[in-house]
Amino acid sequence: MTPQQVISLAKEKGAVQFDVRFSDIPGLWHHISYPISQLDEGTFEDGTGIDGSSIRAWAAINESDMLLLPDPTTAFMDPFTEKPTLVMIGEVVDPITRQHYERDPRWIARKAELHLKNSGLADTCFFGAEAEFFVFDNIRFDQTYQHGFYFIDAEEGRWNSSREFDNLGYRPRVKEGYFPCPPTDHHMDLRTEMVEVMEACGLVVECHHHEVATAGQCEIDQKFSTLLKTADNMMLYKYIVRNTAARNGKTVTFMPKPIFGDNGSGMHCHQSLWNDGKPLFAGDGYAGLSQMAMWYIGGLLKHARALSAIIAPTTNSYKRLVPGYEAPVNLAYSRRNRSAAVRIPMYSASPKAKRVEFRPPDPSANPYLAFAAMMMAGLDGVLNKIDPGEPLDKDIYDLSPEELKSVPSMPASLDEALDCLEEDHEFLLKGDVFSSEIIEAFISYKRKAEAEAVRLRPHPYEFMLYYDI
Repeated sequence: MTPQQVISLAKEKGAVQFDVRFSDIPGLWHHISYPISQLDEGTFEDGTGIDGSSIRAWAAINESDMLLLPDPTTAFMDPFTEKPTLVMIGEVVDPITRQHYERDPRWIARKAELHLKNSGLADTCFFGAEAEFFVFDNIRFDQTYQHGFYFIDAEEGRWNSSREFDNLGYRPRVKEGYFPCPPTDHHMDLRTEMVEVMEACGLVVECHHHEVATAGQCEIDQKFSTLLKTADNMMLYKYIVRNTAARNGKTVTFMPKPIFGDNGSGMHCHQSLWNDGKPLFAGDGYAGLSQMAMWYIGGLLKHARALSAIIAPTTNSYKRLVPGYEAPVNLAYSRRNRSAAVRIPMYSASPKAKRVEFRPPDPSANPYLAFAAMMMAGLDGVLNKIDPGEPLDKDIYDLSPEELKSVPSMPASLDEALDCLEEDHEFLLKGDVFSSEIIEAFISYKRKAEAEAVRLRPHPYEFMLYYDI
């Protein structure tokens, strides 16, 4: 929509507030609201003021004044507010220079798309991201000087099968929650409500289903779109999922591994390059792929260890990325094989359906940074003709230790992932998509606020192991 169309939409829907949203570096939406009387065509050029000093890993207090420029193409009516509220996603601009703020994740995603076009190799990168999540009924957690704990409960959790009262059974077994019908699938109606809200907000949904884990693990799949649009859609997707659950007395988490001993939540990312409306990944090579697609895979695999800091950016991510469990930590590619880090889906022979699926990412990632980084890795593979090696069509989880030695793997911790990013990030700097400054800020924040903070605190299981030592 144009600014004029957004203003007309606000009048048509009787909006009394307008809301501008933006993402911090870890990937949470923030917002600021105004009476609708403050919205006019000048708002889209002049922006609205915010204090950037209180946003994680952003500006110092002496450079904290910033502007939010609403993007009219992102406008929608908030489905959860009591009063009609028009929402737009904004981009962050320096009020003096009028330059985009280099730590604004959305600007980095936009620069990635511009870099792709300037490369002459393609004009569009499509992403289809599948973010999984858990629906719980109760969550308690705390961490202070002399105690630290978490407690999860879910009516659907298999552990409730022994409950004496108010127990009707029908709960997915651990690791057996894939595709059961109700009443074992407790959340079909809730997901349907989520889908209806998504469609009302302009998202295109392909399907939804229960996932592998017990205790309410779900997936709702959106239709693919361009890199920036898919990142915008993922932010809206999370907002709708969380708020629809809350409206029904439930709570949702996108933590990669909230439950011990059962599957974690991933965000498998399907990717393809197109030019002038034509797919570039279809060919007569392995699994029907083109040479360009093979080089793109080569780039993803070469830089996967560095990418891990951005696509699996939490300490909790590495409780999912564990050898021998459900997440693909071994850096190989294969058709159909879900134990490979890169899978080539074989559902359709159509050239338009040819894509590669990168499976290590999880939904704790900031989608703007994650999608931009993956595309930059793949593009580096194309530009430098990186050979991905031979495919690995075996079940990687069944390989012998000798065979596994020749297969590189993802980092085992956030600290290791950040080390890899420090050592290998030149591919992200091309076209000024990422800056050295944003990478340094990202690494510094993640080390101190997350990796070090977790490392300094006793873990509950350490008391099980060591209290009587």
